[in-house]
Amino acid sequence: MSKATRIRQQNARERIAAQRAAARKAEVRKRIFVTGGSILAVVVVVVAFIIIKANQNAAKTGSGTSATGAALPARVIKDITAVPAATLNAIGPGSTVSKTVTSISGSALTSAGKPEVLYIGAEYCPYCATERWAMAVALSRFGTFSGLRGIYSSSTDVNPSTPTLTFYKSTYTSTYLTFTPVETTAEDRNTPLQTPTAQQAKIWQKYDSAGNIPFIDFGNKYLINQVTYNPAVLKGKTWAQIAAGLNDKSSAIAKGADGSANVMTAAICKLTHNKPANVCTSPTITSLEGQL
Repeated sequence: MSKATRIRQQNARERIAAQRAAARKAEVRKRIFVTGGSILAVVVVVVAFIIIKANQNAAKTGSGTSATGAALPARVIKDITAVPAATLNAIGPGSTVSKTVTSISGSALTSAGKPEVLYIGAEYCPYCATERWAMAVALSRFGTFSGLRGIYSSSTDVNPSTPTLTFYKSTYTSTYLTFTPVETTAEDRNTPLQTPTAQQAKIWQKYDSAGNIPFIDFGNKYLINQVTYNPAVLKGKTWAQIAAGLNDKSSAIAKGADGSANVMTAAICKLTHNKPANVCTSPTITSLEGQL
């Protein structure tokens, strides 16, 4: 065999070896790609499952965030706490049920030298959920809220998962009155939040021996311990839709929640000796005061 032939055969063997090595590398890369793709697919499925599960839990428990609820956009807060006087005056009592306010007789309930509005409720409570909208509108006419957040009532009670606000960890400042909210239990019905003081429990027992909620005591002079308008107007709505509805005098939400807010406003004006005048001396409020 000539030298040239040997060289050609050696070169051929080297090319074949190189081709086989390249093929093996390509196969390895393919296997890595397939394995990596499979792992990625598994990760995607697991992440998707986690997200779906979290959303399901959120639907079951309301906001799905915590007892403090979900942060609300500034626009929604403004729509709740700054309903125009013209809108409220146009609605009057709206669609509130008759005899929503009961006159009570007791030693004046005050705090920090001002008349006190005591609210006892719970985050899971569907009727508390309904009343908080009206309370927020009414109380905002006398002072300023901060820290209002969105929650839902219990998903297993009547009017399930009613969108609402929580007063838990909120603050309220006013020149005219003190507002004392007591949210006793979270929306899961198991987590305790606030416990009424001995004095608050005594007042609650005195004016509602059954311990119903919501319990709203206006200075020991007036009491609301029932739902004041139809909760159905809130069904299926978002917090933003309800807040916007409060500002639309033709909406069922405004006729219910704003009408109730006007009744509450009249009760508060009785406590504050009609202050501030721009709120308490409107024909709508003076008319409602005369019915208390």
